[in-house]
Order: sequence, then structure tokens, then C-alpha cells
Amino acid sequence: MYDTSEIRKGLVIKLKNEPFIVTGFQFVNPGKGAAFYRTKVKNMITGSVLEKTFKSGEKLESADVEEKTMEYLYADGTHYVFMDSNNYEQIEILQELIEDKIDLLLENTESKVMFYNGEVVGLTLPTFIEVEITETGPADKGNSVTSSYKPAVVSTGATINVPMFIKNGDKIKVDTRTREYVERV
Repeated sequence: MYDTSEIRKGLVIKLKNEPFIVTGFQFVNPGKGAAFYRTKVKNMITGSVLEKTFKSGEKLESADVEEKTMEYLYADGTHYVFMDSNNYEQIEILQELIEDKIDLLLENTESKVMFYNGEVVGLTLPTFIEVEITETGPADKGNSVTSSYKPAVVSTGATINVPMFIKNGDKIKVDTRTREYVERV
């Protein structure tokens, strides 16, 4: 069981006998009345998003979600194949389940796969990945001093905003949570 004071982004709770992950929250303390938490939660099975309000001090049931560290191997049409490094067991994850993370998947990289009642319900990528710039425009003259950014396509297929001095072939570090440039490697 969780207390409402423990609500944070990424917390997995059980609502209506299904696992939900908190995608956003706000603590509200009005002048009159009791304080409450306004949250946005996503159903880990269906993908539907709900806005839910919890009174301060309310108890939340924790969902029994198991996390396994697995290595991403390859894509096979609409399935993505992951392998458990401990017992070499392979599983296939449907594209719809991890659609928002596909363009940051790096082959042979370990990620955390979440299971609920034996079914895959989510995927957590490593916090940082190193990728190569495959396509970006030239730097504009005079923009090297300011913090201007330009779009760049990386080797995984994602488009990331990078500083003007980055060019094709450079390797960069990307934060997978925010999809932002961190540094040149």
C-alpha cells in the first residue's frame, strides 16, 4: 500500500483491478477544504489515460508488477524480440505496446520489461543511450555562441534537437526519459 504523499511519476498502482502508471501529478492545497492530489494515470494493459483525484492521506493499492532486465535483440515485423540474459528465454513484445519507445531502441541494449500476471505491460529504456547522428543540417554562421538547436536524426531513427555545432557522424548521449541531447561523446 502507498500513501498519497508517495505519489510520483512512474509509480505503478492498482485501480479497478488493473495496473496503472502515474504519468503526471499535481499537489493542490486550496484555501478551503482538504488538500488533494490531481493525477494522470495510464492503464498499462489498454493504454487508456485517466485523470484521477486522490484526497490527501488516502491509501493506494500497489500493483504486483514484476520487472526483468532483458536485452533487446531485433525487430521482426510488428514484434520486438527481447532475451532474458539469465536463462536466454526470448519473448516477443507487440509494437503497439511500446510504440512511443521504438525509435530509441538500440540493439543489444538492456532494458527493464514489466510483467503483470505473466503478460508484458511496459518497457523502461536505459536512462541514457549513445547514438550516432545520421542526418542533420549545417550550422548557421553566427549561431555558435547562443544556445540554438537544430533537429537531427540519430541511428535509431529518432529526431532529437541538438546544438548547432553537432554534425553528421558525431556520437551523442541522449536522455531517453526526456528525449533530449545531453552531451557529445
